[in-house]
Amino acid sequence: MAKRIALSWSGGKDSCMALERLVAAGYEVALLVTTVPQELNRTFAHGEKTEMIEQQSDSLSIPVHFIRCSLNAYTETFIEDLVQLKSRYGLDGIAFGDIYLEGHRQWGEEVAAAAGLEALYPLWCRPEDSVKLLTAFIELGYKAAVIRIRKDVLDDSWLGKELDQNFLEAIQQQTVCPLGENGEFHTFVWDGPLFQYPVRFTYGQILSQDSSQRLEIHPLI
Repeated sequence: MAKRIALSWSGGKDSCMALERLVAAGYEVALLVTTVPQELNRTFAHGEKTEMIEQQSDSLSIPVHFIRCSLNAYTETFIEDLVQLKSRYGLDGIAFGDIYLEGHRQWGEEVAAAAGLEALYPLWCRPEDSVKLLTAFIELGYKAAVIRIRKDVLDDSWLGKELDQNFLEAIQQQTVCPLGENGEFHTFVWDGPLFQYPVRFTYGQILSQDSSQRLEIHPLI
C-alpha cells in the first residue's frame, strides 16, 4: 500500500517539483499544507493570497490545509496541526521541497518527528545540481512566473518572468542559485502535467517590502 503523505506547499516551483517526484515514486499525496499568518489571508512563504493556493489545490485535485499561525509560535502550531492531520488523513509522512539548505532540513525533520511522521525530501541534492532540477521543471512542461525577488540580488525586471528556456539561460548568468534556494526569487505555478486545467490570474502592482519586491497576482474566476 502506498504511503499517504502531506506536502508542504508554497505554490511555487520547488513544492510543485516535489509533488511531481512524489507522484512518480508512487506516494499518495493526501493533502497540501500551507502556513498563513493569523492576521492575514496570505501565505508565509511568498505572500500570495490564499485564494491562489486554493485554485492550485482545485486544479490538482488535492485538498489544502492552511496552518494559521504566528511567527512566534510557528513551529508549535505547525506540529499541533500535523498531529491532527495525521489522525484525520492517516498520514505516514510529510514532504518538503527544500533542496540543499541543511538548516531547513533539520527543522523539517524535527517537526515531522515531533508529530510522529517521516520527513521526505524528494528534491534533495548538491547545490551544483540545482540547475538540473530547474531544467527538468521546464522540460516537463510546468508553467510558472517570478512573483517575488530579493532586492539585493535581482531587479524588478525579473518580476513576471516565466520559467522557460530563456529564463534558464538568463538566471545562470546571475550570481544566484538557479532555483532561488536562498530566497533570491519566488514563483507561482499555474499549469503543468499534474494540473487538470490552468489556474487563471492577472498581475497587479509591485509592492516594496523590507528586503524584497513582490508582484501581486489576483485570481480570475
